Amino acid sequence: MSTEDVVFWLSWCIEEYASSKGMSATDVAQFFEQNGVLQYLSENAEILHTQGKSFIFDCVKKFLQNNH
Repeated sequence: MSTEDVVFWLSWCIEEYASSKGMSATDVAQFFEQNGVLQYLSENAEILHTQGKSFIFDCVKKFLQNNH
């Protein structure tokens, strides 16, 4: 994936996660940045971008549980 594609996909992840949690995208972006989620998603974008929203959210949940 190109850098531009990863950025677009990360934006989609932030917006979708925010919508599912009733949060603002800004708050989710800050939370993801502070907790390493953006780095995790970026490093795994090649695989994760082919998966559905529920799977991606489950991965985020497991990442947060395992790293905090």
